[in-house]
Amino acid sequence: MKFAAHTRRLIAAVLAAGLLALGAPLGAFAATPDAAPPPGSNGPQFYSGTFIDVSGAVHGDVYAAGQTVTISGDVTGDVIAAAQTITVTGTVDGNVRLAGQDVTISGKVSRSGTIFAANVTVASTGSLGDDLVSASSAMTIAGKIGRDLFVSVGRLGITGSIGGNVTYTSDQSAQISDGAVKGTVQHIEPPQSPRIQISPWLVILGWILALLYALIALSLVTALAGWLFPRVLERVTDHLLPSPWRALLVGFLASIAVPAVLLFLVITIVGAPLALAGLVVWIGAVLATFVYGAYYLGRLVIRGAHHPVVKALVGGLILIVGLQIPWLNILVLLAMVFFGLGAQLLELYRRRPWERTEKMVAVTHDDSMRTP
Repeated sequence: MKFAAHTRRLIAAVLAAGLLALGAPLGAFAATPDAAPPPGSNGPQFYSGTFIDVSGAVHGDVYAAGQTVTISGDVTGDVIAAAQTITVTGTVDGNVRLAGQDVTISGKVSRSGTIFAANVTVASTGSLGDDLVSASSAMTIAGKIGRDLFVSVGRLGITGSIGGNVTYTSDQSAQISDGAVKGTVQHIEPPQSPRIQISPWLVILGWILALLYALIALSLVTALAGWLFPRVLERVTDHLLPSPWRALLVGFLASIAVPAVLLFLVITIVGAPLALAGLVVWIGAVLATFVYGAYYLGRLVIRGAHHPVVKALVGGLILIVGLQIPWLNILVLLAMVFFGLGAQLLELYRRRPWERTEKMVAVTHDDSMRTP
């Protein structure tokens, strides 16, 4: 909860900074490192830069956005600022609206303050005539607040004086000196997320239901594959019966090489369409490893002339159960993928349509030569 509260405060500060940046072009604009208004300047003054120091008198409001903003002069209006570090050492006859990382008030603010910052400090020489509303991670009040303090804070320390009431929302108790608050102190604890205790029986029941669903759904897939493509299943799994380790090595190497090649094609931009097509084919081959792995297990368990659907179903049941056992399922999954990919690639290499085309061309050429 504390982390979430700090995140909300940071977002509010960023939004305030953005509003200041958008509003800057509407009035007089200064972008010098040390900004000093001309003598007797009236109306709103806008400042933007890395280091801003409003050191002169301003008869109106001040809008400032930068990395470091210092208000060391006298401002008869309000001060609205957003920066990483904001320091008010002068006099502000109006209100202050500040957003930043570190905000320090060591001067006099005649009216109220609204501050969003990570760290807020009202020094012993600082004061606010009315209320202070703030959201921060840490706040220290060593100066004077004329009326009430409303704050959402992580850590709050008050050694100065609060003329009214203190209302703070925090998961920690504030450190308040005796006699520092003339009114009442109200501590609001942030709402805690309810803890949901899950019964172990519900976990076991969920595991059983997931297993049943996998058994039914994947069994249908393997049975359908055994019914529609029995010859394909036979040809591919033939590579696993005499030499399974060869298929395992081919599948392992392909699992490393193919993704690397697809990534290279994507980086070249020109080969991105080819990479997309290759990715679709590769995903299909990886998904098909379950069917081939199930049929291979069925051929190992059931010897003799049995229907391909029966072999696919029996092997699928064994494979599904193995994939549901913790820790063992990792080894089962890797073996299924490597063996399945290797067997598919070996079958593709055995058929070699490009080599068959060359042989057909050679045979045609020989026949034409023999023709009188």
